[in-house]
Amino acid sequence: MNDERAERIADFIQPLRVDPGSKVRLARDFDPAFKAGVTKKRDGRELLRTGVELLAEYQRKLAAEKTRGVLLCLQALDAAGKDGTIRHVMSGVNPQGVKVSSFKVPSAEELDHDYLWRYACRLPARGEIGIFNRSHYEEVLVVRVHPQNLDRQRFPGHKDLWTMRYREINDWERYLTENGIAVVKLFLNLSWEEQRERFLKRIDTPDRNWKFSAADIRERRFWQDYQLAFSEMLSATSKPWAPWYVIPADRKWFARLSAGAVLAHTLVRLDPRYPTVSEDARDELGKAWVELEAEDKPPARA
Repeated sequence: MNDERAERIADFIQPLRVDPGSKVRLARDFDPAFKAGVTKKRDGRELLRTGVELLAEYQRKLAAEKTRGVLLCLQALDAAGKDGTIRHVMSGVNPQGVKVSSFKVPSAEELDHDYLWRYACRLPARGEIGIFNRSHYEEVLVVRVHPQNLDRQRFPGHKDLWTMRYREINDWERYLTENGIAVVKLFLNLSWEEQRERFLKRIDTPDRNWKFSAADIRERRFWQDYQLAFSEMLSATSKPWAPWYVIPADRKWFARLSAGAVLAHTLVRLDPRYPTVSEDARDELGKAWVELEAEDKPPARA
């Protein structure tokens, strides 16, 4: 990574990375209000613009090379800003090369398969960036906090279910990376008080009422359970081939800057290249150039 921009990005995201093998406690290890020394929102916007430009540059190469893909997994509690992060970070890329998938309650067809099946069906193709707005990690988060969901999955049972699922997810992600799909995992870390403020704003602002659901309040009652589930998930599934990054989400502008930096860093490390053109193809290009240069008017009607 000789590009000076790439080196700055690598330094910037290092404090956000969950070191593989580390034991994470969210409240102790990651501050939702962390700003990495970026004190002004205006400066953050400028940095985000630079990151988006770098991202767009490498995404074009990724699409042209069509050898590898990128899977971006976003996990967070409600109101952490997943949708806004996707919208801002991907603002400068070609939308044809990006596919966003959101995962709601599993359908009857999905429940007829193993729990990873519906996620495997929406993986990015080579040359694409795929975004999972919530992902396969719901299976060790929501399902863990609300284990009654296992009844709908008709799971046959296991004495150490969560350890087993962590292992299966790690193995699956390793399989993906070995087959050319880079896995990028972002957890948007929102504080208790900031979530409360965002919920109140959704209630107080008429054109945001549609964003609020009574289910949001019900899930908020399980805050401590989710904090434990997130901490154990980060500890068990941040691996060298697919590390987690904990994105401070109390300031939306900083969350977007951080998410863009991690994704840009991933693409720079992949270092996709434009395909080289064969000698025969170069000859054809030369002939086409000569023909185009010689044109002076449209051909007559056939």
